[in-house]
Amino acid sequence: MDTRGFMALESGVFLAVMGFILLFAVFMIICNWILYSKAGQPGWACIIPVYSIIVLLKIVGRPVSWIFWFLQVIFFEFLFVGAPNIITGFLFLLSAVAILVFAIIITNGLSKSFGKDAGFTVGLILLPFVFYPILAFGKDKYIGPGGNAPSDEVVL
Repeated sequence: MDTRGFMALESGVFLAVMGFILLFAVFMIICNWILYSKAGQPGWACIIPVYSIIVLLKIVGRPVSWIFWFLQVIFFEFLFVGAPNIITGFLFLLSAVAILVFAIIITNGLSKSFGKDAGFTVGLILLPFVFYPILAFGKDKYIGPGGNAPSDEVVL
């Protein structure tokens, strides 16, 4: 049996899937670029790995110190990669759950920052390829961090 034809088909499918993933990634970068620009932040910030999270935290009105929740998983991965046991596994799982919770809070803050409700947050989480373009290309305006319009009064 000649396997060259099968390998060529397999390679073609692989290239098609990778091309689709690349187009999807570029499309999502464009959507995020527009969202960052609507929020008054530099659009290019969405393509810088850690800086994009810092700017997103600023957009949704959360403390920048939350970046450490995202970086801790990387820390646990490199710290405990050579010594896996039940405690390190539990710490890694606990940090992953914490990141998931914080990601949901940040996504909710993003939808509120553009005047949307919790239902839109669920859409952003479950169908990002539909709801991020709606948010980016729609007529929604950025109303302030976490949905709070900036006030002119000074609070001491």
